[in-house]
Parts: sequence; C-alpha cells; structure tokens
Amino acid sequence: MSCTRKIINDPVFGFLNIPDGVLFTILQHPYIQRLNRIRQLGLSFFVYPGAMHSRFLHSLGAMHLMHEAITSLREKGVDITDNEATASMAAILLHDVGHGPFSHVFEEAGMLPDGMSHEDISLMMMYEIRDWFSSSLIALPKERAEASFIMNLAIRIFKDEYEKHFLHQLISSQLDVDRLDYLCRDSFFCGVTEGSVASARILKMMNVKDGRLVVEVKGIYSIEKFLVARRLMYWQVYLHHTSVAAEQLLIKILTRAKQLIHNGVELFASPALKYFLQKNNNTNDLLKWYAALDDSDLLSAIKVWINSGDKVLNVLCECFCNRQLFKGKLLSSSLTEEEREALCNEYIARFGVSKDEAEYFFVEHVSTSNTYSEKGEAIDILYKDGSVRDIAEASEMLNMETLTYKPQKIYLFHLK
Repeated sequence: MSCTRKIINDPVFGFLNIPDGVLFTILQHPYIQRLNRIRQLGLSFFVYPGAMHSRFLHSLGAMHLMHEAITSLREKGVDITDNEATASMAAILLHDVGHGPFSHVFEEAGMLPDGMSHEDISLMMMYEIRDWFSSSLIALPKERAEASFIMNLAIRIFKDEYEKHFLHQLISSQLDVDRLDYLCRDSFFCGVTEGSVASARILKMMNVKDGRLVVEVKGIYSIEKFLVARRLMYWQVYLHHTSVAAEQLLIKILTRAKQLIHNGVELFASPALKYFLQKNNNTNDLLKWYAALDDSDLLSAIKVWINSGDKVLNVLCECFCNRQLFKGKLLSSSLTEEEREALCNEYIARFGVSKDEAEYFFVEHVSTSNTYSEKGEAIDILYKDGSVRDIAEASEMLNMETLTYKPQKIYLFHLK
C-alpha cells in the first residue's frame, strides 16, 4: 500500500516519519483518531497544567521509537523483515487504542463489563481494524491483502504468539518503547526533569541474544537512570496525591451516577456514556459505543450534573469543575470503624444525607508502585564475553531488594 512520505512534528522527538502506507492508513482510522480526544495523563492537569497531551501523541512517539529500535537492531545484524518491522510498528501504534476517558479512571470506576479490561478492548479493536482493511474500498485488492497480513502479524506479535519474542518485548516488557516514550513525553509536558531518560542511547545499546532482547553492557548506566526515573515519575506525577484525589473524586461521581440510573433516575448523558452507566453486559454493541466515548462525554455530563437534583451528585460535580478536590491525608494505618463512623456523621450533619450517601464524600486509598518486577521478564545486560546478567545483579548501584521494593502509602481522601 503506497503513499507519499508523511512527516509529523512532535515536540519531544522532532520530525517523525510515517514510513509505510499501511501505518498511515491505520493512523486515519476512527479508533486511532479517537485517542486525540483522550488525555494521556488523565487528571494530572490538576497538578501540572501542561499535562494536556493526548494518547494519540504518545502512540505516535512509541511508534517512532519502535522504528528507531528496529533500525538499530538491523544495523547489528538482527534479522527483521520489512513486514515484521511494519507489523511491530502497527502493534505499538495500537497498544493503547482501547483506553477509556481519562485513561485508567474509566476502568477503575467499574464502567466496563465485568471481567473486561482496556487491554481486551484494544485487542478487539485491532481485530476490527484488520477486518476493516479486508472489506474496505480504500485500496486495491492486492493492497488490502497486504494490509490484512500486516495486521494479523501485528496481532500475533502483540499477543506474544510470534516466534521472534524480542519483537513483543519491544512492545511490552520492563524495558519497552512504550515506557521509553511516556517517561520522556510525560516529563516534558509536566516540566518534571526527573523523568527524562536517554531513550536514544538505550535504543542504540539494544541487541538480541538467543532470541531475547538484551542491553549491551555499555548502556548499563542509562538503564539505571531509566529505572530511577521511572520510580521518581510514579511518585512525583502518576501517583501524586492531588492527581489521585482527583481520580477518586471522578470515580465517586461515576459511581453515584450509575447508582442513580440504576434507581430509575433520568440523568443527562451522551448515548455512549449512558450505555456504560447502565452497566450493560451485552457486548454486542460494546465497540460501537466505546469508540464514540472520550473525555468530552464525561466533562459535558459533569457540568450538567451540577444541577442534577441529587445532592450528592451536585456537590461532587461542582467540586470537580471548580477544582475543590478531595483533600489527601497520609495515614499510618487503615481507618478504624469509629473513624469511618465519625466521618459519616460529619457529612450527614453537613448535607442532610443518609449514611450510605455520606460515604461518597470520602475514600480510603492505597497507592503503591515498584520499579522492577522480580517475576517479570528481566532486563538483561549483555557482556563482551557473551554472558548475560539481570540488571539487578549487574548493577553496582541497584540490587533486587532495592528494585523490587514496593512502598505503600495509605491515604484518606475526603471533602473538606
């Protein structure tokens, strides 16, 4: 499938080339264009006003880094065919296509059918795009067949069902192009320098040994910096207590809206949002409505719900719109029953609500993250003698205990 060369100006990596007609056609698909209307960092803009970049921009950046990684591996003699390269880039371009409004919040609020995750929806959308290529009139039959072949290969790589496992590792592992892009991109837009990593050097240091992705020993310090940057970014940006407070407030809003609709209350909502608020487990129309859903559906509904007539929903939505977020208090241990009772009584007296309704105004939440998973695929360091060691063993600065340490912070988020 041929096309003229396309160039996109990216503020993080500069000019990005779209090197293949199949990839450019995928970029134009409505499922991908929808990512322009979903913020990469969800509600982090409440803390970092510059964090307004989209999932679409992240997907483009990850695709660019995949191209750079494949180019570097080929220069070292790693056998990667043109079809494998294109399919790998298609897979990383589509890896986030199933994300809901405000990224992870929609899923955490229980808005998806039981047992389904955004990864499941990503895969469903990939199959839909493959079938779209097969039946579309956008190209000649030969070109449609080529595009369908690429999509089938992309799905196999994405699902780790392809024999060249290192291609899947570039998409999903403890050192993949997804993480390399979002660390660089999120730190750039937030203005947080701690997240900046030497992505170009890391990609140049990658190699393949016995079918698995490795990093040459010359790049060990860049890997150490990458792991430290990831830990800092989680606590400084992704798990910033104000961002988490905003997320918990939005989850309470959606939970209340679902409860009201379940009770027969008529609420304003776009058709797509109403489909999920009704907790419809019939997945026949799932992709149709999910593809029509983005951040604007939630924002428009929340603005209207300020005057919904329900005291709880009114207050929560007004707080969200005016940035009167839940306040976070770090706890040394979980709330006791007496403390929960006291909080409920406070809101009962303040708003004249029931005990069940009072619980919408506070939540106990545990934030946790680890830098490196001992059970996950290791980041392997390749030495000049051909031996391979886990970064936890190879590093003079980091060890397994340090890398896998998983701190937990217990917060009480509550309406002041």
